[in-house]
Amino acid sequence: MTDGAAGGRPLGDAAPWRPWCLLVALLAALFALVPPLFTVARHADYAAALQLALLAIVVPGLVAAGAPWQRLGLAVGSSTGGRARWADRLADGRRRHRELPRSLAFIGCDLLAVVVWHSPRAVQAVGRSGWPVLLEALTLLVFGVGLWLELVHSPPLAPRSGHFRRAVLAAVVMWVFWILAYILGMSQHDFYSNFSHAAGGLSQAADQQIAAALSWFVAAVAFIPVVFWNAVMWLKTEDDPDTELMALLRAERRRGTPPLTGGDGRSAR
Repeated sequence: MTDGAAGGRPLGDAAPWRPWCLLVALLAALFALVPPLFTVARHADYAAALQLALLAIVVPGLVAAGAPWQRLGLAVGSSTGGRARWADRLADGRRRHRELPRSLAFIGCDLLAVVVWHSPRAVQAVGRSGWPVLLEALTLLVFGVGLWLELVHSPPLAPRSGHFRRAVLAAVVMWVFWILAYILGMSQHDFYSNFSHAAGGLSQAADQQIAAALSWFVAAVAFIPVVFWNAVMWLKTEDDPDTELMALLRAERRRGTPPLTGGDGRSAR
């Protein structure tokens, strides 16, 4: 999921593993939204934590890695050509606007959505009627894909950041999920009051600790490879400060657009 660099040489959008990512994303979403997990998640902390982790981390990450934009008719693809579509225009805009605050805004919106759906009131609402989980899934998918597009290459969309900044951003996101897990696991009372723990069954403390371990594990499996891959690639390829600029200029020439010019109309090169 970590191939490609912002402004660098993107990998082809027909990578054979991308359709498998979309298939696994669909299976993970179905597993989270249908029984038995859907039923158990309304009564137990560990099932609710697993459901949230799947919807907030696994499904959006796999959708971004699967790059479904051409299949959805939102991009023309590098080999077919034709008039630029929504995803192609968005990709060009992301290449021109690579400021850190923009990445932080997308990541912050997703983490805020995760915190909201992790709150006791939201979990209680899902536990009472069940249907709000559909709204939860849609919200976490939209904002989650926005987060993962800042971390992985999803042709024609490329991350705004270079490898080093992506490694830092992925680590920060992972730590936020870990903090939420620690809060749940270390709580001395029922964090979600709508879950019952009958005598002879799983205790409240054990239920919350298992839920925290599941949340921690899913976040680690998803984000640690992103952190280490980008750290290694940064050490190998981004020691030259002019590398990204030259890659951007090459990308502009491949698209057939005129070179960047200065204020007097002369080429910036």
